[in-house]
Amino acid sequence: DIFSDFSDLFGGGRRSKRRAEVEGSDIRYNIAIDIFEAFNGVEKNIKFKVASSCEKCHGTGSKSGKAAQTCGTCGGAGKVRVQQGLFIVERTCHTCHGTGQIITDPCDQCHGQGRYEKNKNLSVKIPAGINDGNRIRISGEGEAGARGGRDGDLYVFVSIRDHEFFIRENNDIHIEIPIKMTTAALGGSVEIPTIENSKAKLTIPAGSQTNHKLRLKNKGMVIMNSGGRRGDMFVKLFVETPIKLNDEQQELIEKLDQSIAENSNPQLQKFFNKFKKFFNG
Repeated sequence: DIFSDFSDLFGGGRRSKRRAEVEGSDIRYNIAIDIFEAFNGVEKNIKFKVASSCEKCHGTGSKSGKAAQTCGTCGGAGKVRVQQGLFIVERTCHTCHGTGQIITDPCDQCHGQGRYEKNKNLSVKIPAGINDGNRIRISGEGEAGARGGRDGDLYVFVSIRDHEFFIRENNDIHIEIPIKMTTAALGGSVEIPTIENSKAKLTIPAGSQTNHKLRLKNKGMVIMNSGGRRGDMFVKLFVETPIKLNDEQQELIEKLDQSIAENSNPQLQKFFNKFKKFFNG
């Protein structure tokens, strides 16, 4: 084996023939959709430029359709060896440009390459429940192979645009809504938007606080390839204090404040107990 390696290094070994086929490269296409399209699934038409098989020569690269011939310069190896002093240097063949074969009558349209760049239209199905950053592989829709080589694949990378209401975490949907101080204290109901692009009535329990979360089961995103199962929806409450009160309203709130017992504000009472303990400690 050692002597064989030395023999090959200095030109004495057998040269393997290079295959004429050239595999097409995979290509990437980025697409952005909104959260409702991600929830329902959508079909999108995309346009892009890609090296495609030449129709005129049927991908052979030859005007007459003749098969490529073995390169006479490199003997089909795609590389030639040149002596520089004591060393043998291997270089890409300048005649066949490394393919090992040559086209004697190149096609006028693709100039012997068997493919050329052109516009391509394609319909892509994006499944319901797809997540941001997921990719869809479409076999054989990438760059065309040359001289009988395999076509590459197309990878469609999906991103989901931010929404003004909804925040997605895996298969759950989160939303924050403001509610009136009176609704938080007394309880009630409010209308909220849903991922189905409709409205739903949400019941607010009496005594609700800011940052309190309400869970709506099975109201989140569709889970991809799960047969229609869904995540949950979480509604975070923000209790808004009223502003621009007139004299009468201020007087009413003052009377309300005076009438509220200390045990009606447990978090406030808990804080002041800790506060007193800290300074008395």
